[in-house]
Amino acid sequence: MESDTFKIEMKVCHITSVHSPFDTRIFYKECKTLVEAGYEVTLIAQHDKNELINGVKIVALPKAKNRIHRMFSLTLKAFWLALKQKAEVYHFHDPELIPLGIILKLWKKKVIYDVHEDVPKQILSKYWIKNAYTRKFISYLSNIIEQIGASIFTAVVAATPYIAEKFPKEKTIILRNFPILSLIDSIEPIKCKKDKPVLIYAGLLAKIRGIKEIIQALELIGDKAELWLLGKWENEKFKLECQNLEGWRYTKYLGLKNLTEVYGFLKKADIGLNLIHPLERYKVSLPTKIFEYMACSLPVVTTESPYWKTLFKKGVLFVDVNTPKMIAEKIELLLKNKNLRVKMGREGRVLVENEYSWEKESKKLVELYTHLEK
Repeated sequence: MESDTFKIEMKVCHITSVHSPFDTRIFYKECKTLVEAGYEVTLIAQHDKNELINGVKIVALPKAKNRIHRMFSLTLKAFWLALKQKAEVYHFHDPELIPLGIILKLWKKKVIYDVHEDVPKQILSKYWIKNAYTRKFISYLSNIIEQIGASIFTAVVAATPYIAEKFPKEKTIILRNFPILSLIDSIEPIKCKKDKPVLIYAGLLAKIRGIKEIIQALELIGDKAELWLLGKWENEKFKLECQNLEGWRYTKYLGLKNLTEVYGFLKKADIGLNLIHPLERYKVSLPTKIFEYMACSLPVVTTESPYWKTLFKKGVLFVDVNTPKMIAEKIELLLKNKNLRVKMGREGRVLVENEYSWEKESKKLVELYTHLEK
């Protein structure tokens, strides 16, 4: 099988039992990049049907009924579907699939573990696991399992330099979640009338994402701006808590949008917000949201972080997320000064173009796969 431009070099199978088939990192960045490089790419993920989209063959897993069903039944189903693909490289994205990866490697397959998060640290903040000692034990156990897997797998792909430090240097690459500038630049701003400047947040609407503090800041800003929220609510209880705040009357909830729709809204907005709480696991994270805001030429108001200050020397104003008054003051500074907004937006865009684009970052993924062919 040949395309007009590339010869198919290897059959590749990406697997996720947790993420959407259209997860930005998995589908838009990694799978599409590999298709463009000439690989035959299959993606196994929860979906309602098998289909071919943008050259990626999606093989549908049934939707998970609950966490236990996903971790056991879906993992087993994913394993059998993976075997049917008869791929040369298996690239999986969830820690609960580590046993699957180990078995595939023992069967002489090339296996890549893609680590999106610091899983052991993430578990420590999973408060649905009620007992703190249980969380610590599961965190400790998950770390051991990850290390065993990493010693067996062909390669590890880490989303941040901090995550990469945990894995064998000789088989680990860092593949950061930078925005796809060509995709963003191809999208037009949404067509709608604005009566005032727009603040925007796009992502999970959760307590630790600072949504409540943003709305509390709006109480102080008043009708000088409007807030657009895009995304899925963490739960109904938190949604009601936010809707009962005074600042909600200056807020528009626009629902969950797909990636291209999100960029259309970002391009229409005036200020991007990323007020995540400074939990341990986020202190050295790479904030995808900020990179995307910058790619859309938005000035950004975000959480105070020593590490983020090294990444974003321009285009960003930092605040204490626990102080709505400070958040309001920084937003008002930008609202009062359009020239400053434009200047910061331009600086952020240049920074992404020069240092933080997927176009540059994706070359490392192709280099890894080229190496696996040898």
